[in-house]
Amino acid sequence: MWRDICRDYRAYKKPLLAQGFWAVAIHRYGAAVNRIPSRILRLPLAIVHRILIKLSEIFLGIYIGPHVQMGARCVIEHFGAIVIHSDVKIGNDVRIRQCVTIGNRSIDAPNEVPTIGDNVDIGAGAKILGKIAIGDRTAIGANAVVISDVPPDSVAVGVPARILPRKAGDGGNDRATASGRR
Repeated sequence: MWRDICRDYRAYKKPLLAQGFWAVAIHRYGAAVNRIPSRILRLPLAIVHRILIKLSEIFLGIYIGPHVQMGARCVIEHFGAIVIHSDVKIGNDVRIRQCVTIGNRSIDAPNEVPTIGDNVDIGAGAKILGKIAIGDRTAIGANAVVISDVPPDSVAVGVPARILPRKAGDGGNDRATASGRR
């Protein structure tokens, strides 16, 4: 947990002032609690985690489901109206902006959710819905509604999203830019 939080800390430009950092830190705490084998020890800590999730929703406008599998250096750049379904898998060096929803597409299939690859840049207002895979080094445009798989090294824009190849020389969200260093 501490190693993950330290990596996240280094990925933010001003981590102590970034609401996204605190939401991700709460999530990391919950992931550590879920790994405790003893139910007696885990239960009170899990209750604290659920309270922290609710406080994150209220004060930060960020909901990260308690069972999200989140890779290293995930950065939530701007807070507000961010919802990430509990069964989502997120890779390393992913950057998420405000008003993003990552979750299920249908009430009839509540656990069919996306898998996000590494080095993915998700624009403001994007919606990524259903049992789809977002490939590595992909950019999701602002306000895009993604309802089908996106191959690696692509850009998804529009409603519903059109898939375009990423232009040569477009650095995207690599580890250096994700951590704020160039």
